[in-house]
Amino acid sequence: MKKKFYPHYLTEIIFFAFLTFELILVLSLLFSPKIGREIDFQVPYQPRPEWYYLWLFWLLRYFPSDKVFIGGILIPLSIICFFMLIPWIERKLEWKLTAILALGLLLFLTIITIIEIFS
Repeated sequence: MKKKFYPHYLTEIIFFAFLTFELILVLSLLFSPKIGREIDFQVPYQPRPEWYYLWLFWLLRYFPSDKVFIGGILIPLSIICFFMLIPWIERKLEWKLTAILALGLLLFLTIITIIEIFS
């Protein structure tokens, strides 16, 4: 006897979908991961951004409050524009020069961040 998709296979698929969902739900409730950092209420709160915004956080420290526009808007915007214009820059310049410029920019920002974190 040949089984039809409806209702035989469809009921099996729905049954196993619910079974899988329940299994994932039970496992997530039993073995919940620790999310975030542990909070120590004795230490004053120091807000820190995630790793992908850390370079911008440290870059803002180099600019006084009246020139924060340069460090917070102009420099990141120019970096984004540079990476967006790489295909057109690469046509006019040699690709090695473009790659060296992009890598140098990333290394410069990384080194600044590492120096600030560990000093």
